[in-house]
Amino acid sequence: MRLTTIDAHTAGEPLRIITSGWPEPVGATMLEKRRYAREHQDHLRRFLMWEPRGHADMYGCLLTAPTTPDGDVGVLFMHNEGFSTMCGHGIIGLVKVGLECGLFVVNDEKEIRIDTPAGRVTAQAHRATDGTIERVSFRNVASFLLEKDLPVYVPELFATENTEQHRAMISNQSSSFSVPSVSSVANNQPLICDIAFGGAFYAYVDAPSIGLALTSENYSRIIHLGKAIKRAVMHSYAITHPSGNADLNFLYGVIFVEKLADGAHSRNVCVFADGEVDRSPTGTGVSGRAAIHWTRGELKLGQTITIESILGTAFDVTALEETRVGATPAIIPQVSGTAHITGRHEFLLDPHDPLNTGFLLA
Repeated sequence: MRLTTIDAHTAGEPLRIITSGWPEPVGATMLEKRRYAREHQDHLRRFLMWEPRGHADMYGCLLTAPTTPDGDVGVLFMHNEGFSTMCGHGIIGLVKVGLECGLFVVNDEKEIRIDTPAGRVTAQAHRATDGTIERVSFRNVASFLLEKDLPVYVPELFATENTEQHRAMISNQSSSFSVPSVSSVANNQPLICDIAFGGAFYAYVDAPSIGLALTSENYSRIIHLGKAIKRAVMHSYAITHPSGNADLNFLYGVIFVEKLADGAHSRNVCVFADGEVDRSPTGTGVSGRAAIHWTRGELKLGQTITIESILGTAFDVTALEETRVGATPAIIPQVSGTAHITGRHEFLLDPHDPLNTGFLLA
């Protein structure tokens, strides 16, 4: 078996785009194609995402035929745990790679119609004077705040935290939110988070309120806390997409947020799937952030904010227009960022290799 890919990164987050060797998933909609891939082609995902060809933080996508009459291309996104419903960094990367490498053809680079499991996404390619694509922006699916100020009990959150160290970390953080005292945390007070949708559902947590600095030095602790909070939310709160589509009723990850004194508006660090850390600000994540700020009256229609990643790379997100999902108020966000091609690969499966379907060390 041979699979070929073109690899890229968007704001530091990898994207492995499959160009041949993967049979077209069956389905009349992108959600049906996603379901088919999960049930019948998951060995191919593991083959490309897991070691020894990938790693725990690898991310990929498969271009498919569109499922709408006016669609230009369809896409399925994948990671270490399975197949996601939407991916903003993936949209930016696939437009860059797809157009520059001829993976698909469009009539209008200002309106590239992409079918995703979460719905229609419309992208625009912005070219430099030399013809290369220097930036991509996209209108995302309707994004909304599902649950505001949700209390969640996370018993292990500070189980191994040194109290004095925690107190010092909190005192050094600047936040617009009220910070619980160390004693209240020790008394098992709940963590407060927002649940929002930007193509997938995330729990948004104010990082300074739990004494967490969003730096690369805290990478392992960010993963630990992200996984713990995700488990706690999933255990105590049932997510229901207001459209009634049950395939969207799951928590994809946890996004830690930190306000910045100057430069960008804030920083996002997303822990998603099975403990993956997004190197980018997370396109679906900043869409959910825009919906939260708009609902709270902190972001006006037409206003743009810049959100940076753990690396300092950034996405711009704009609240374009107001809409509704069922009875839930929502916005259409626009996200903008850059991507770069890193290589081409041909991956082989040796039928005698006992590790030919891949593995992960967690």
